[in-house]
Amino acid sequence: MDDTARQTRVTSSHWGAFEVVTQGGRIVETRPFAPDPAPPAIPAILPAAVHHGSRVARPSIRRAWLASRDRSGRGDGDYVTPPWDEALDIAAQELDRVRKTHGNGAIYGGSYGWASAGRFHHAQGQVHRFLNCIGGYVASFGSYSTGCAQSIMPHVFGENFLTLTYEVQDSYATIAAHTETLVMFGGINPKNSMVSMGGITEHQTAGWFDRFAQTGMTRINIGPQRSDAPDGCDWLPCRPGSDTALMLALAHVLEEEGLTDHAFLDRYTTGWDRFRPYLMGAVDGSPKSPEWAAPLTGISPEKVRSLARRMATTRTLITVAWSLQRQEHGEQPYWMSATLAAMLGQIGLPGGGVGYGYGAIGGIGKDFKPIGGMTLPQGQNPVPDVIPVARVADMLLNPGAPYDFNGERRLYPDIRLVYWAGGNPFHHHQDLNRLHQAWLRPETIIVNEPWWTPTAQRTDIVFPATTPYEREDIGRSPLDDYLFHMPQLIPPVGEARDDYAIFSGLADRLGVGQTFTEGRDPAAWIAHLYAGLMDRGRAAGVEVPTLDELRARNWVKLELATDEQPKPILRRFRADPTGAPLKTPSGKIEIFSERIDSFGYPDCPGHPVWLPPTEWPGAATAAAPLHLVSPQPGDKLHSQLEAALADVDGARPETILLHEQDANQRGIATGDLVRVFNARGAVRARARVTGDILQGVVALPTGAWVGGPGQNMDANGNPNVLTRDVGTSRLGQGTSAHSALVEVERL
Repeated sequence: MDDTARQTRVTSSHWGAFEVVTQGGRIVETRPFAPDPAPPAIPAILPAAVHHGSRVARPSIRRAWLASRDRSGRGDGDYVTPPWDEALDIAAQELDRVRKTHGNGAIYGGSYGWASAGRFHHAQGQVHRFLNCIGGYVASFGSYSTGCAQSIMPHVFGENFLTLTYEVQDSYATIAAHTETLVMFGGINPKNSMVSMGGITEHQTAGWFDRFAQTGMTRINIGPQRSDAPDGCDWLPCRPGSDTALMLALAHVLEEEGLTDHAFLDRYTTGWDRFRPYLMGAVDGSPKSPEWAAPLTGISPEKVRSLARRMATTRTLITVAWSLQRQEHGEQPYWMSATLAAMLGQIGLPGGGVGYGYGAIGGIGKDFKPIGGMTLPQGQNPVPDVIPVARVADMLLNPGAPYDFNGERRLYPDIRLVYWAGGNPFHHHQDLNRLHQAWLRPETIIVNEPWWTPTAQRTDIVFPATTPYEREDIGRSPLDDYLFHMPQLIPPVGEARDDYAIFSGLADRLGVGQTFTEGRDPAAWIAHLYAGLMDRGRAAGVEVPTLDELRARNWVKLELATDEQPKPILRRFRADPTGAPLKTPSGKIEIFSERIDSFGYPDCPGHPVWLPPTEWPGAATAAAPLHLVSPQPGDKLHSQLEAALADVDGARPETILLHEQDANQRGIATGDLVRVFNARGAVRARARVTGDILQGVVALPTGAWVGGPGQNMDANGNPNVLTRDVGTSRLGQGTSAHSALVEVERL
């Protein structure tokens, strides 16, 4: 690699492709990728981030842990920096001690899938492959984004939720051609669709909404923020946590006014007879009418009735954002949206029915038949323990304690060692002060990390990891039709090594080096995995260039076949529900689930119900009168690149949105520094006053690096200092981040 010449090459990322200019072994500039119609601004900060002073320069071991295995000082920042061989020896000896003394069931393999768009250097796959090679680990189920939905929706539609989202739903092209009314619970936000697992190259969400407008489609954004959908959509402000009540009220109008498609319900669903008495009030004496819902949702009965009639008399697609299941009882809006769509009788029709996650990430709504990606084999995990991903603090705080999850009674494992690679739990977990206390429980924590994130700062052994720009890889997403060679653009910063090199060194010391590497270096693995991609392309009739050709070209757009519309599973089911049944126990859409009912969960009974969250506008108090929502940031992916962004004048602390009346009552103006607080903690934020958020609601985006332990107030504005760390229900055990009340005061 010539470090002195100025070079421009294309690479890919989770937020898309972009040009990278390098010189003298440094990234000096980024530029948009020409084929992208709406390139995000995220890459602009990359040169500063990659070469930032917060990079982990060399292997680092916390001094007190090294001396006495002390846990109490995690976060104190006092590290020694031994050579690589010595650090790997120490880590390998500790891994070996824990597995021999306590068993592999005492090791938790934490990771998240966002570390790199490259398919070989995928941190989650690397750490899980390594841990499986040394005897296994306690794994996690689901994601913070969709864990609750991943539990509930297979009971309703019989499909894995991710399959339902990526392979069953209509494309934007089909929606544009057929949908007359688009009802968006939680909106469809172009900001969120700027990113996608493995990358999204052509950012098209905003462009599709321009086309929707040209067709005359009615587009209704239901939620607390106008900005949750593109400009030009009708905004129906709805209180957070009340979406299920609104859906029930819409369903009540359909049934009361004879607009329900009973022929569809009879043929394609089961359980309507069990649900209807609840809907109409025969069970509890409380009909779920628009009048019943009005004080819960803040929406007038007249508007509810008008919307229900429009939905029943036009081709209607109901979409539900991922954010709706990230709240207490998050199962209910997802289940009820399917029930409401079934009552309309349009499931399986082009541009009708219900869809999940449009706008949550890029790629949902793309119109092609995927051929798959490239995946590093992880092997088999001999350890059977799996916890819901959002319950990590519960697990660490309560070893051996029982908990319920999706019909099973389980025990939390006794974790002695945590190995984390590719993620920052002190960004995305809830109630971060509680997580810090849980983080003190394991005997040892090891992290591979490029930057001194809040997680790395609370770790015993930190290995400096390369960024995607310091190693070769292949960029490929099943949701995208582009293929990238991601060249090594610069030498590793400091003493950083890629995850594969780190785990190879540990595997050698633990006697499983050959098992982990199979005799391949990274280049050989990339060639091996790429050959599999070529085989899948050939089988699908898609021309995939050779690896040498791709290296020479840098990137190609694959000619992928247009998928059948409407999607085959629901099309076949609608055409022949007996011959092509769903994978539910009944073979039908389950409005009432005998299986869920048998679990006996009061917080998730056998059919959709309205269950008020513990914290929401209906439970506001004088001490915490405002409902906090914590959307994804627009200037980065989760907390990535945050160190450099925090250096930009005025970029920190994070900005909190307040309604004009709420701000006036508190003497707050745009630009003021404010304190946002509740019983769980406090953060500093910068106010922006607006009329585009519902009164009584504040919005503070995630992504800020939380400060060190023991602070009275997080100065950077991470909302997860304030959010509740409780499961959505015993069924889903997902995150309930959007169920939180706070107060705001001017600093």
